[in-house]
Amino acid sequence: MRLFYIDDTLTNKISYYLLLAFLVALPFEMFYSEMLLVCLLIHTLIHVDRLRPFRLQPALLLVIALYLLTMAGTLYSHDQPQAWKDWEKQLALVLFPLIFSFNRLDLQKYKLLLFKGFGLSCLFTVIYLYIDAWRTLRYNGLGVRQLFTAPFMNHNFSMPIDLHATYFSMYIAFSLITFAWLLIRARRWSLDQFLYGLALLILLAALLQLASRAVWAAVVVMGLTIPFLLMQRKQARRFLLIALPLALCLLFALVKVSTFTDRYIVDLRDDLSVSAEDPGVLEPRVVRWKCALELIRASPWIGYGTGTEVALLKESYFDHRLYSSYVHELNAHNEYLSFWLKTGLAGLLVFIVVLAAGVRRAIRSRDAFFSGFLAIVLCVSFSENILDTNKGIFFFAFFFSLFFATSSLGKPDPEGSPI
Repeated sequence: MRLFYIDDTLTNKISYYLLLAFLVALPFEMFYSEMLLVCLLIHTLIHVDRLRPFRLQPALLLVIALYLLTMAGTLYSHDQPQAWKDWEKQLALVLFPLIFSFNRLDLQKYKLLLFKGFGLSCLFTVIYLYIDAWRTLRYNGLGVRQLFTAPFMNHNFSMPIDLHATYFSMYIAFSLITFAWLLIRARRWSLDQFLYGLALLILLAALLQLASRAVWAAVVVMGLTIPFLLMQRKQARRFLLIALPLALCLLFALVKVSTFTDRYIVDLRDDLSVSAEDPGVLEPRVVRWKCALELIRASPWIGYGTGTEVALLKESYFDHRLYSSYVHELNAHNEYLSFWLKTGLAGLLVFIVVLAAGVRRAIRSRDAFFSGFLAIVLCVSFSENILDTNKGIFFFAFFFSLFFATSSLGKPDPEGSPI
């Protein structure tokens, strides 16, 4: 119950509850997250301490730099209306650094509680999706085995909440870090340890169901790096005792369930190696990347400007007979190529520098949460434009700003002991 009752001033309590509500609402309709962000901004501005000088941490300028890239790209963009829409869409990249700088809530003190609230929101959302899938199975007279077929996987599984499977998988992957962290520190053979373990199993099952290969790559990276780089030896052993049996179970499911084999192995091979002319594959991702690279070669230094990506790629898709990508107006599905295409090599380097600064801070501060978050962003950026959709922008802007505002060198983790 400590999640809902904190001992602090009234102003800080309101700030905490607004932040918690924002994270809880993140998996749902965008309207709620936007309204809560506006409320948080207004509340912060009302309670600004005018006698205390404003201090924007230099690290938070890195987040704002990505928004400045969008502004700079507008100067030479050939699609000004879309560029202005990108300004509006990416405004959270400025708002969260400013909110965390002005707001006097002790973010370090309540960080773990916020993560736990976010994890519980994802957990209950997953349970709802499984209940909805079970009701669909019953209505159509289908067996439980049908749950592990294509009609109930990937986007079809997350359809009831109208959320892209990859973005929901990102949320779940971060929640896995939270529940794993709580499980490791829970008292042995306690009810808390059982509940955290059960939560982990449910979220892992949902991650398998959502079938986002990029997020699974991030989970593998987290599993290989966090125990050895950021944990003490005893904690690392406990982590591995939990992780290895789960990994074996997931590997067994991957091999034995044909739908998972097709999605994770066959489709991945096709997506990265098959030409667009192959009749068995509909416009693999690697072919769309080639279209983006062709455009980049024509203007590698400054790109084409903010808001131009989709229009330029549509022309290229049409020329290469990628008619499905043309009709659905797909972007590059690669954040690195997207920055390079819109703002040139300088824009790509800025994005890489921002991520590299985060990695350096996460490792030096021994922050497992920050490291896991960066693994998710780094991996998913190879397959999605996470800063072109509100769900990705809010996830990136909130957590990146929060970690830069709280992960200082040598600072303890949320409960006071080094990770």
